[in-house]
Amino acid sequence: MLELALLFFVIAIVAGALGATGVAGLTMSIAKWLVLLFLVLAVLSLLL
Repeated sequence: MLELALLFFVIAIVAGALGATGVAGLTMSIAKWLVLLFLVLAVLSLLL
């Protein structure tokens, strides 16, 4: 899941550099939610 977040982050950087700000914003949003989901699942796996 963290790999997907990093992939979306790289796509967002490339899209931002090319001027596609809509795509960059969308992919950054997806990457943010994937990182948050990863952190929640990591904490749950450590607690259980």
